[in-house]
Amino acid sequence: MILPKGQQLLLPVSPAFVGASLLVALALDLLPLGRVTWTPDWLMVLLAFWSMHQPRYVGMGVAFALGLAIDVHQSTLLGQHALVYCLLVFGVQALQRRLLWFNPLWQALQLLPLFAGAHLLGVALGVLGSGEAPGWQSLLAPLLEALIWPLTSVLLLAPQRRPPDQDDNRPL
Repeated sequence: MILPKGQQLLLPVSPAFVGASLLVALALDLLPLGRVTWTPDWLMVLLAFWSMHQPRYVGMGVAFALGLAIDVHQSTLLGQHALVYCLLVFGVQALQRRLLWFNPLWQALQLLPLFAGAHLLGVALGVLGSGEAPGWQSLLAPLLEALIWPLTSVLLLAPQRRPPDQDDNRPL
């Protein structure tokens, strides 16, 4: 595979690192922040990231299981977050080949509609299930998720970056 200009070859990711980062994101989503609706869904961002970079490790099964865990914790309609996360992972994997050609800033711009659609679906399911609509502050969550995407991308790809090798005998 020809790499886009300016990208370097990455080392393989450890499945333990993927799992640990998803557990940290789950723990961040489980923090008791009250009724703050504008906070970014950390698990959604990491599911999108890992399903784009490692679709063999993180797919719809992982998204569904973690979505059920969030549903149980938040006492929402069972399957609400699971459906939202599965549709997000599907959208990211459908766009995966195209997204990987862009730098993290352009990826964030292209993922913004996916994040917004996922939140819109979550709000719609919440309104249908409970009859209670969140305020306008919930519109900030997809924007914050798109803003933290480049930082997340740099942090999660850092352990895979290959240090520059001074060996003149190997082309890679």
